[in-house]
Amino acid sequence: MRELVQRIEAATPHHRDRTVDALRALAILGVVLGHWLVTAMVVDSGSLHAASPLQRRPELAPVSWVFQTLAVFFLVGGQVAAKSYESSRARGVTYGRWLGARTARLFRPVAALLVVWTVTAGTMFVSGVGYGNLHALLKLVLSPLWFLLVFAGLTALTPLVARLHPLWPVVVVIHVDIIRLGLDGPARLGWVNVAAGWLVPYCLGAAWARGELRSRTTGWTLLIGGATATVLLVFFAGYPASMVGVPGAAISNLDPPTLAAVTFGLAQCGAALLLSGPLRRILVKPATWAAVALVNLSAMTVFLWHQTAMLAVTATGLLTGRTLPGLHTRPDGTQWIIARLLWLPVFAVALAACWAAFRTYEQRRQGRTTVVRQGQPSSDCETHRA
Repeated sequence: MRELVQRIEAATPHHRDRTVDALRALAILGVVLGHWLVTAMVVDSGSLHAASPLQRRPELAPVSWVFQTLAVFFLVGGQVAAKSYESSRARGVTYGRWLGARTARLFRPVAALLVVWTVTAGTMFVSGVGYGNLHALLKLVLSPLWFLLVFAGLTALTPLVARLHPLWPVVVVIHVDIIRLGLDGPARLGWVNVAAGWLVPYCLGAAWARGELRSRTTGWTLLIGGATATVLLVFFAGYPASMVGVPGAAISNLDPPTLAAVTFGLAQCGAALLLSGPLRRILVKPATWAAVALVNLSAMTVFLWHQTAMLAVTATGLLTGRTLPGLHTRPDGTQWIIARLLWLPVFAVALAACWAAFRTYEQRRQGRTTVVRQGQPSSDCETHRA
């Protein structure tokens, strides 16, 4: 382990901004833990369906404030994409080649997930598993892919949006919410916010790349302003307190994004900017940086397979012939929460097995060289020998 740490440290360029990798790693861990804590596959009369402890325990909404970290993904994505595109232009790389390289790195691991689950779903269907159960499983596994589609779309638009002021998409979100929620307009109009809402942190990331968000005043303004606006929207405008979707809720802050999700994202971006200084000092330590670098090397693998890992443990538990607390039971009490916390290490072991099996689809190796890319939900255009 000491040798690995030393090799990673020696292979890291001096100009690399380690803060970006650390923020991405924190965001990855937030998404994984958030899904594992607020999503359960409940066995009811022989059928499976998704449930959330937030349905019956609304006081747990603050959990979603900690683990819903998508705005940080888009902040980092915008920052790195803007830098990468400018660097490519300076080297004479065409837009098509730049975009092709980035999307290929993004979707190569997705192909492995789709192949595995196509075969799995087909086998289960032939074996007599009902459509309802299959739909519940596939929805849980594939629904996180919406993030990658939006991320890829914004990446493709980087030359157009890199200098767009974040207030413009905020204005779009405000108008969309007024029409669909305040004036009872068509619900489908909300899907405009899928692009506009996540464009806000993406544009902030591009501004960060230009050096426009360096002051702590900016970070505190985003944090306090975004948090205050979110509180006002929740208490006085009827927006849900949960920053993740809750089954059965009339309004979801994420499906599609609402103004509350956008203001909450602004607060997250402010917190990320404020953390950049302390993180930079912490990441000087080789062991800490090595841990962050290793997470980033497998960021896409972790993101894509964490739900599969949870389902694998859930399915294995069914083989016992018992309804296991925290795994198959309704998430409606304190006992479920305690039991679910005890299951987290088991989920982590299952995810480690998925990582061992599928990480090669994300980490292309040439001899003893591992390519680390920063700018996808993985890392940067530097070659690290590991």
